[in-house]
Amino acid sequence: MDVLWAHSEALTAREVGKAMADRDLAPTTVMTVLDRLTRKGFLRRERDGRAWRYHPAESRDAYVAELMLGALDLTGDRNAALAHFVRSVSGPEAEALRRALSGLHSEP
Repeated sequence: MDVLWAHSEALTAREVGKAMADRDLAPTTVMTVLDRLTRKGFLRRERDGRAWRYHPAESRDAYVAELMLGALDLTGDRNAALAHFVRSVSGPEAEALRRALSGLHSEP
């Protein structure tokens, strides 16, 4: 996912494999993982001749937000978990949360 998130254009399995050359992965392994990520909805693909081009279904930020919401679902007390989270963020992060929340209140 990191390789695909790092590129603005869709990549073939070969291009993903080249970007991960330091991992010494077999081309079939790369294709299998890309296919599984597509079936699970993490990637989208489109035909390019005989090859498929892959791109993320969501941005990294959207994916992380979904992980955070999933983590909140694991607690019996979402308010307590949110309060604990807010106490642990830095000043700039707290300010970003304030701006995001104030933007919600100003929407019609």
